[in-house]
Amino acid sequence: MGLAQYAIVPVKDEWGVLHDGNINGKYATKESAFESAVAAASLALRQGHEVHVSVPGREAGENALGSEGQDDAEHLDPGHPA
Repeated sequence: MGLAQYAIVPVKDEWGVLHDGNINGKYATKESAFESAVAAASLALRQGHEVHVSVPGREAGENALGSEGQDDAEHLDPGHPA
């Protein structure tokens, strides 16, 4: 079987899933794009493919979900370092 690769990529102010040279979907957060990629990767895995999923790290000014603004962890517990 082949290799199925899924990469979460920024698309303007949204996120997409790069697979087989095409960017699929428009997602408001990096997390929602990741969830979509993992669902597709799960099917590829069941079909016997090797699977790679990649997600970029957090950029300056970006929260953990991939949108600008306050990090969810900071919002829930201001004393907890992110």
